[in-house]
Amino acid sequence: MACAVHSTLPAGVTYTTLELKVNYIRAGRTDGQTLTARGSVLHAGRRTATAEGQVLDERGKLIAHATTTCMVLRPGD
Repeated sequence: MACAVHSTLPAGVTYTTLELKVNYIRAGRTDGQTLTARGSVLHAGRRTATAEGQVLDERGKLIAHATTTCMVLRPGD
């Protein structure tokens, strides 16, 4: 999710996490199974950004989902 938010920001603008909420749906296996994480930006404003993410197993089953709110830190603000 952080990488998704970061990709929307111009050079020199940083961010920090204000809130993070994770829901674990089922255990991820530790036997070498590949997990896939996806993050997407829901809102990218001047002061805040929100994003959501999912972790899926090899069969496409949901392992966890999350949301975040980030504070955008612009130089000089």
